[in-house]
Amino acid sequence: MNHKEILKALPHRYPFLLVDKIIHLDLEKGIIIGQKNVTINEAFFQGHFPHAPIMPGVLILEALAQAGGVLVHEKSDQKEKIALLSTISQAKFRQAVLPGDILKLTCEGLLFASRGGKVRAVATVDDKVAAEAEIGFVLVHSNQIGG
Repeated sequence: MNHKEILKALPHRYPFLLVDKIIHLDLEKGIIIGQKNVTINEAFFQGHFPHAPIMPGVLILEALAQAGGVLVHEKSDQKEKIALLSTISQAKFRQAVLPGDILKLTCEGLLFASRGGKVRAVATVDDKVAAEAEIGFVLVHSNQIGG
């Protein structure tokens, strides 16, 4: 998927869009692989340990959730809906993600249903696990969000 296709599947925009590209999408097997290029120019590095910058774990989980959200959206036959994060379980952080790293975001579908889905998500850097979790989603119309 190119950048424009990602923007159709996700409601996020800069600076909160954390998936730079989709490297692989297999809807039959329910697998997606995305990529986040982590640069020192990211705004969060200004305040998150500025003398020893590491990517906040919650943003690694968010990047995984965005990749998983694309998978759930694309597996759905309800393209007018978006996948919203509903649950995170069994989250573990294994290693720091640093400026210059390429974060590989791999999600494998555990459940796909008309109301949402669930994925097993793993973030790696150079084939070393940085974070992992099970992430659940609910599919909603975008006009159901906010006030």
